[in-house]
Amino acid sequence: MSELSVYLVDDEEAVRDALAFLLQSRGLRVQAHASGAELLAALPSQPQGVFLLDVRMEGLSGLQLHEALLARGIRNPVLFLTGHGDIPMVVSSLKKGAFDFLEKPYADNALVDRIEQALAVAAAMSTQDARSAERAARLASLTEREREVMQRVAAGKLNKVIADELHISMRTVEVHRARVFAKLDVGSAAELATLLAGAG
Repeated sequence: MSELSVYLVDDEEAVRDALAFLLQSRGLRVQAHASGAELLAALPSQPQGVFLLDVRMEGLSGLQLHEALLARGIRNPVLFLTGHGDIPMVVSSLKKGAFDFLEKPYADNALVDRIEQALAVAAAMSTQDARSAERAARLASLTEREREVMQRVAAGKLNKVIADELHISMRTVEVHRARVFAKLDVGSAAELATLLAGAG
């Protein structure tokens, strides 16, 4: 998780510095910002990590900043720090995918534990994204004929049946089947069916 960052936004310098110091002392990477606008200006299109946002800030509030992140398609875990979180606000934000609300004053260990849990979720999400991208690239590498064979193999059809349906020889089916398995890195029709189900 060392390559993941905690994107910290708090408009109170003393609070921001204290939080950054706490997290860095636990070995976490921190990118601290004084405002939502400053974060959005500096943020890469695919940030790796989690967001720790104060709810009440000048300019963009933490909740508005979360909306801005969602509008950019950024779904990384978001933790809110609040001294005055009311129940409807908490419920609304959790429905939008917020990871947690942490009430001030917070215990240092409890805060760091929750951030580390959120980082573990972010790491899992980025791995899934990488897997999805790789799977999409592998599927895109198939020729049209290989796709036709692939769909029939995944449906459990025998080579002879596939050959009859596509008006090609059994040998040609075997060649396409072998190429599909190699390109998609699967070893059986069942694995192939699972991969296609996962690809939607």
